[in-house]
Amino acid sequence: MARIIGVDIPGEKRIDIALRYIYGIGPVNAVEILERAEIQPSTRAKDLTEQQLAQIVHVIQDGKYVIEGDLRREQQMNLKRLQAIKCYRGIRHIRSLPVRGQRTSTNARTRKGPRKTVGVQRNPNAKTGIH
Repeated sequence: MARIIGVDIPGEKRIDIALRYIYGIGPVNAVEILERAEIQPSTRAKDLTEQQLAQIVHVIQDGKYVIEGDLRREQQMNLKRLQAIKCYRGIRHIRSLPVRGQRTSTNARTRKGPRKTVGVQRNPNAKTGIH
């Protein structure tokens, strides 16, 4: 298993697929990084030399790609900002409801979680119909 910028990438996969295991690098960025590093996308990750791995790391760092911890931190700060200014999107995030205008009367179960069935509680001290 090769290690790039603190992330283990699977050795059996092609390098253009394996790079996607790094948070913040998708299909387009992976191909772009390999073009700049002058590495064939069809190469298996386990077949890369130390020099090629160093080249990939160098391209990622020089390309100003926001990845892993920095990207996660940036996204968290954006959410916190929306919640702090109490805008509509921020409130929806706080209440764990859909943010982008989806209906909530039905569906939205992914965001709202499993249904909470509300039943009727009988009062044991209530008068019965029998006299």
